[in-house]
Amino acid sequence: MKLPLEKLPLEKRKLGRTSIELTSLGFGASSIGAEFGQFDITQSLAAVRTALDAGINFIDTAAYYGRGMSEVLLGQILPKYPRDSIVVSTKLGRYAPKHFDFSAKRVAESIDVSLERMRLDCIDMVFCHDIEYADVQQVIDETLPALKRQVEKGKVRYIGISGYPMKNFQRVIPTGLLDCVITYNHYTLQNDMALQWLPLAEKHGVGVINAAPFSARLLTDLPLPPWHKAPPEVRSVAAKASAWCKARGTTIEKLALQFSASHPGFASCLVGSAIPAEVSQWIAWTQEPIHQELIDGLRAELAPIHNWFYIEGRPENNDLDWPDYVYGNS
Repeated sequence: MKLPLEKLPLEKRKLGRTSIELTSLGFGASSIGAEFGQFDITQSLAAVRTALDAGINFIDTAAYYGRGMSEVLLGQILPKYPRDSIVVSTKLGRYAPKHFDFSAKRVAESIDVSLERMRLDCIDMVFCHDIEYADVQQVIDETLPALKRQVEKGKVRYIGISGYPMKNFQRVIPTGLLDCVITYNHYTLQNDMALQWLPLAEKHGVGVINAAPFSARLLTDLPLPPWHKAPPEVRSVAAKASAWCKARGTTIEKLALQFSASHPGFASCLVGSAIPAEVSQWIAWTQEPIHQELIDGLRAELAPIHNWFYIEGRPENNDLDWPDYVYGNS
């Protein structure tokens, strides 16, 4: 007898050279930190439980999300589950929109605070958050070695970096200091630039986690958050692509999630919501067969903005010298 979709086991993939296996879909806890607008605490907690009870084994958060609120809320849930059944990651270095501190001193302090908030004895993965805002050489020379010392103390298992521009991954991965990385908005139906350096990560045994298959709501029917940098022409193409999907009896959200979560080169695809029903729907979508003709048709609709990207962080850390791509900023 076939089990209901929500009871089918989610695919697991090994994270680089680590001992960790992640479910192909991970829960991103930025939404429960109100990064996309107001939220209901009861619903937010229920959304996390929905993910875990359905078999998702990976929860990602950050000290930045909700300025600590996301980690605090997770601390109300995580102790109720067997610790070895959940992989937990957080990030440090970014603490407010314009407050960054990648010093070794702050690394130690941040990890202790995150452990207390989430009521954990050890964090599975800790990422340097949005290193495009940092002196990347400082991250290499100071931040990552400081994180290594936290691994030696038993407070962290694996370390990595996260960010938006592509060149920083290409610069830091070959140092041998990383176990894993998180890239976001760069393996979606609209932008697949992460494929340019995925072989480099594989060569060095660095696990890659993909995040934001909806490109911060660009590939949805929801209103974009105020901070979204897509210019009018990009928003227009995305809206027309969404209408194209509806005319064919599907949604852009479904195809976007199926596309981003299906690539075996990424250990997991992070997506989050403070609404339990959305989490259940996403899990169901990943367990349905992919309609390749619809995927191909949608990518054709999005072709005018293929690999459009924006500027984030310091100019010297961005991809301005990539001539094959279009970039813009609002």
